[in-house]
Amino acid sequence: MNTEKITARRLSLEEVTKLDMKDRIFVSADTAELKLPDCYVPAFLTKPGEHFEGGSITARTVFQEEVSCLPDDENEAGIYLADENGPVTIEVLQSAGVVLDLALFVPGGDKGSLTALYAAARQAFGADIVQIWRQGLKEVPDVKVDIFEEQIPRGRKASDSPKRDRRAIDTYPTRADFIEFSAGWKPVVEIHKPIVDDTPTI
Repeated sequence: MNTEKITARRLSLEEVTKLDMKDRIFVSADTAELKLPDCYVPAFLTKPGEHFEGGSITARTVFQEEVSCLPDDENEAGIYLADENGPVTIEVLQSAGVVLDLALFVPGGDKGSLTALYAAARQAFGADIVQIWRQGLKEVPDVKVDIFEEQIPRGRKASDSPKRDRRAIDTYPTRADFIEFSAGWKPVVEIHKPIVDDTPTI
């Protein structure tokens, strides 16, 4: 496990309320997914501390996890700030790297081009460093589509013409797989229809 020891001090609730969202703090790495009770991770408040109105403080870690805690609760790990003259030394979990979740279009998409793509990545970042954790290959049709999000009808009396918003015009319909649609809306993919301007010209 890659960790670093840093000198820090625990913040009181009053000190936390003076922090901004840009202030780097350290919160416990002990989460539901990762049990590390004696380790901390870098984090930032999700809203300025001055907006604290009671209850717990919420921070988002550099690993995009939200953690809630009560700074003044002695039974909790608390919130720490790096301080060269701090009274304690804490163990901080370091990042191992970044997992990229990309949608890459490889023209032709044959085995040779994919092998060349992976070889180039390994050459750039070091042999055996780049690991393919998940690989989903999908052939894409050469067709232009319009992608909408359409409101999901509720109740028995559904409207004949449900409300819809255009999200994208894209050559490949697989783009809908990577768009986050609003709650209560569903994706609709249709063959692209060019917009014709019938405005008379002089």
